[in-house]
Amino acid sequence: MEHKIIVAGIGPGAKEYVIPMAMQAINEAKVLVGGTRALNEFSHQGQKTFAIKADITAVMDFIKVELNDNDVVVMVSGDPGYYSLLSALRKNFPLENIKVIPGLSSMQTAFAKIALPWQEASLLSFHGRVPRDEDLKYYPGRIIGMLTDNKFNSNAIATYLIARGWDKNARAYICSRLSYPDEKIVSLSLDEAQTKACASHCVMIVEG
Repeated sequence: MEHKIIVAGIGPGAKEYVIPMAMQAINEAKVLVGGTRALNEFSHQGQKTFAIKADITAVMDFIKVELNDNDVVVMVSGDPGYYSLLSALRKNFPLENIKVIPGLSSMQTAFAKIALPWQEASLLSFHGRVPRDEDLKYYPGRIIGMLTDNKFNSNAIATYLIARGWDKNARAYICSRLSYPDEKIVSLSLDEAQTKACASHCVMIVEG
Protein backbone atom coordinates (compact mmCIF):
# COMPACT_ATOMS: atom_id res chain seq x y z
CA MET A 1 0.00 0.00 0.00
CA GLU A 2 1.90 3.06 -1.26
CA HIS A 3 -0.74 5.67 -0.62
CA LYS A 4 -1.30 7.15 2.82
CA ILE A 5 -4.15 8.07 5.10
CA ILE A 6 -3.61 11.64 6.25
CA VAL A 7 -5.55 12.28 9.45
CA ALA A 8 -6.00 16.03 9.80
CA GLY A 9 -7.21 17.63 13.00
CA ILE A 10 -9.57 20.49 12.19
CA GLY A 11 -9.75 22.02 15.65
CA PRO A 12 -12.85 22.95 17.63
CA GLY A 13 -14.83 24.31 14.70
CA ALA A 14 -13.88 27.63 13.12
CA LYS A 15 -11.47 27.60 10.16
CA GLU A 16 -9.21 30.08 11.91
CA TYR A 17 -8.31 27.35 14.40
CA VAL A 18 -7.04 24.89 11.76
CA ILE A 19 -3.25 24.80 11.47
CA PRO A 20 -1.82 25.62 8.00
CA MET A 21 -0.44 22.10 7.40
CA ALA A 22 -3.87 20.55 7.94
CA MET A 23 -5.55 23.16 5.74
CA GLN A 24 -3.05 22.51 2.95
CA ALA A 25 -3.68 18.76 3.11
CA ILE A 26 -7.45 19.31 3.01
CA ASN A 27 -7.26 21.75 0.08
CA GLU A 28 -4.97 19.45 -1.94
CA ALA A 29 -6.90 16.25 -1.21
CA LYS A 30 -8.35 14.28 -4.10
CA VAL A 31 -10.29 12.11 -1.64
CA LEU A 32 -11.70 13.72 1.49
CA VAL A 33 -13.44 11.99 4.40
CA GLY A 34 -15.10 13.74 7.33
CA GLY A 35 -18.29 14.51 9.20
CA THR A 36 -21.12 16.13 7.27
CA ARG A 37 -20.50 19.53 8.86
CA ALA A 38 -16.79 19.36 8.09
CA LEU A 39 -17.37 18.37 4.48
CA ASN A 40 -19.84 21.22 4.02
CA GLU A 41 -17.28 23.61 5.48
CA PHE A 42 -14.02 22.42 3.91
CA SER A 43 -14.61 20.38 0.73
CA HIS A 44 -14.51 21.90 -2.74
CA GLN A 45 -15.53 20.94 -6.25
CA GLY A 46 -13.54 18.11 -7.80
CA GLN A 47 -12.89 16.25 -4.55
CA LYS A 48 -14.34 12.79 -3.97
CA THR A 49 -15.94 12.84 -0.53
CA PHE A 50 -17.39 10.40 1.99
CA ALA A 51 -19.30 11.38 5.11
CA ILE A 52 -18.49 9.72 8.44
CA LYS A 53 -21.69 8.46 10.05
CA ALA A 54 -22.59 5.67 12.44
CA ASP A 55 -21.38 2.89 10.13
CA ILE A 56 -17.62 3.01 10.76
CA THR A 57 -17.08 -0.22 8.80
CA ALA A 58 -18.38 1.55 5.69
CA VAL A 59 -15.89 4.36 6.26
CA MET A 60 -13.00 1.89 6.53
CA ASP A 61 -14.14 0.05 3.40
CA PHE A 62 -14.32 3.29 1.41
CA ILE A 63 -10.83 4.32 2.51
CA LYS A 64 -9.41 0.88 1.67
CA VAL A 65 -10.71 1.07 -1.89
CA GLU A 66 -9.60 4.67 -2.47
CA LEU A 67 -6.07 4.00 -1.23
CA ASN A 68 -5.47 1.94 -4.37
CA ASP A 69 -5.27 5.16 -6.38
CA ASN A 70 -4.86 8.16 -4.03
CA ASP A 71 -3.96 9.39 -0.60
CA VAL A 72 -7.05 9.83 1.56
CA VAL A 73 -7.38 12.83 3.86
CA VAL A 74 -9.56 12.13 6.91
CA MET A 75 -10.77 15.19 8.80
CA VAL A 76 -11.44 14.74 12.51
CA SER A 77 -12.65 17.40 14.91
CA GLY A 78 -10.25 18.67 17.54
CA ASP A 79 -6.98 16.77 17.74
CA PRO A 80 -6.72 13.28 16.18
CA GLY A 81 -5.12 11.90 19.34
CA TYR A 82 -8.08 12.71 21.56
CA TYR A 83 -11.21 10.56 21.10
CA SER A 84 -11.25 10.49 17.30
CA LEU A 85 -11.45 8.09 14.37
CA LEU A 86 -7.68 7.56 14.66
CA SER A 87 -8.21 4.59 16.99
CA ALA A 88 -10.32 2.79 14.39
CA LEU A 89 -7.87 3.63 11.61
CA ARG A 90 -4.99 2.14 13.61
CA LYS A 91 -6.92 -1.12 13.95
CA ASN A 92 -7.65 -1.36 10.23
CA PHE A 93 -4.51 -0.09 8.50
CA PRO A 94 -0.71 -0.44 8.91
CA LEU A 95 0.74 2.32 11.07
CA GLU A 96 3.33 3.16 8.42
CA ASN A 97 0.50 4.22 6.12
CA ILE A 98 -1.03 6.67 8.58
CA LYS A 99 0.18 10.25 8.84
CA VAL A 100 -1.29 12.46 11.58
CA ILE A 101 -1.50 16.24 11.47
CA PRO A 102 -2.38 17.53 14.97
CA GLY A 103 -5.10 20.02 15.71
CA LEU A 104 -6.38 22.08 18.61
CA SER A 105 -8.65 19.94 20.75
CA SER A 106 -11.81 21.38 22.25
CA MET A 107 -10.32 20.59 25.65
CA GLN A 108 -7.16 22.57 24.96
CA THR A 109 -9.23 25.43 23.58
CA ALA A 110 -11.47 25.50 26.65
CA PHE A 111 -8.53 25.72 29.04
CA ALA A 112 -7.07 28.53 26.93
CA LYS A 113 -10.34 30.44 26.98
CA ILE A 114 -10.38 30.54 30.78
CA ALA A 115 -6.59 31.16 31.00
CA LEU A 116 -6.10 28.06 33.15
CA PRO A 117 -2.92 25.93 32.83
CA TRP A 118 -3.81 22.30 32.20
CA GLN A 119 -0.57 20.41 32.82
CA GLU A 120 -1.90 19.17 36.18
CA ALA A 121 -5.47 18.56 35.01
CA SER A 122 -7.13 15.17 34.62
CA LEU A 123 -8.82 14.85 31.23
CA LEU A 124 -11.93 12.66 31.28
CA SER A 125 -14.96 11.99 29.11
CA PHE A 126 -18.64 11.49 29.81
CA HIS A 127 -19.30 11.38 26.06
CA GLY A 128 -20.73 7.90 25.51
CA ARG A 129 -18.91 6.56 28.57
CA VAL A 130 -18.63 7.11 32.32
CA PRO A 131 -15.26 7.56 34.10
CA ARG A 132 -14.42 5.27 36.99
CA ASP A 133 -15.22 6.64 40.46
CA GLU A 134 -11.54 6.46 41.41
CA ASP A 135 -10.74 8.80 38.50
CA LEU A 136 -13.24 11.34 39.85
CA LYS A 137 -11.88 11.48 43.38
CA TYR A 138 -11.98 14.95 44.92
CA TYR A 139 -9.15 16.75 46.67
CA PRO A 140 -8.61 20.49 47.12
CA GLY A 141 -6.95 22.05 44.11
CA ARG A 142 -7.79 19.22 41.74
CA ILE A 143 -8.71 20.19 38.16
CA ILE A 144 -10.67 17.99 35.78
CA GLY A 145 -11.72 18.63 32.20
CA MET A 146 -14.62 16.63 30.82
CA LEU A 147 -16.40 16.07 27.54
CA THR A 148 -20.18 15.92 27.90
CA ASP A 149 -23.07 14.42 25.95
CA ASN A 150 -26.87 14.57 25.98
CA LYS A 151 -27.26 12.17 28.91
CA PHE A 152 -24.35 13.45 30.95
CA ASN A 153 -24.82 17.16 30.31
CA SER A 154 -23.37 19.86 32.56
CA ASN A 155 -26.27 19.66 35.03
CA ALA A 156 -26.02 15.88 35.35
CA ILE A 157 -22.24 15.90 35.72
CA ALA A 158 -22.40 18.52 38.48
CA THR A 159 -24.82 16.36 40.44
CA TYR A 160 -22.73 13.27 39.71
CA LEU A 161 -19.55 14.90 41.07
CA ILE A 162 -21.21 16.26 44.21
CA ALA A 163 -22.60 12.79 44.93
CA ARG A 164 -19.03 11.52 44.80
CA GLY A 165 -17.66 13.98 47.31
CA TRP A 166 -16.85 17.09 45.32
CA ASP A 167 -17.11 20.41 47.16
CA LYS A 168 -20.30 22.23 46.14
CA ASN A 169 -18.30 25.47 46.01
CA ALA A 170 -15.81 24.14 43.47
CA ARG A 171 -15.62 26.38 40.40
CA ALA A 172 -17.20 25.01 37.22
CA TYR A 173 -16.68 26.37 33.70
CA ILE A 174 -19.16 25.31 31.03
CA CYS A 175 -17.70 25.96 27.58
CA SER A 176 -20.06 25.65 24.61
CA ARG A 177 -19.71 26.27 20.85
CA LEU A 178 -16.00 26.95 21.21
CA SER A 179 -14.46 29.09 18.42
CA TYR A 180 -17.85 29.91 16.87
CA PRO A 181 -19.45 33.40 16.92
CA ASP A 182 -22.02 32.18 19.45
CA GLU A 183 -19.37 30.73 21.78
CA LYS A 184 -20.53 30.74 25.40
CA ILE A 185 -18.49 30.26 28.57
CA VAL A 186 -20.25 30.27 31.92
CA SER A 187 -18.48 30.28 35.30
CA LEU A 188 -20.42 29.25 38.40
CA SER A 189 -20.20 27.04 41.47
CA LEU A 190 -20.61 23.29 41.10
CA ASP A 191 -23.76 23.59 43.18
CA GLU A 192 -25.22 26.19 40.82
CA ALA A 193 -24.20 24.09 37.82
CA GLN A 194 -26.70 21.43 38.90
CA THR A 195 -29.61 23.59 37.79
CA LYS A 196 -28.22 26.46 35.70
CA ALA A 197 -26.57 26.88 32.28
CA CYS A 198 -27.34 23.35 31.11
CA ALA A 199 -25.23 22.37 28.11
CA SER A 200 -24.49 19.13 26.27
CA HIS A 201 -21.74 18.27 23.79
CA CYS A 202 -19.49 20.85 25.40
CA VAL A 203 -16.39 20.97 27.58
CA MET A 204 -16.86 21.26 31.33
CA ILE A 205 -13.91 22.15 33.56
CA VAL A 206 -14.11 21.91 37.34
CA GLU A 207 -11.50 23.43 39.62
CA GLY A 208 -11.55 22.11 43.20
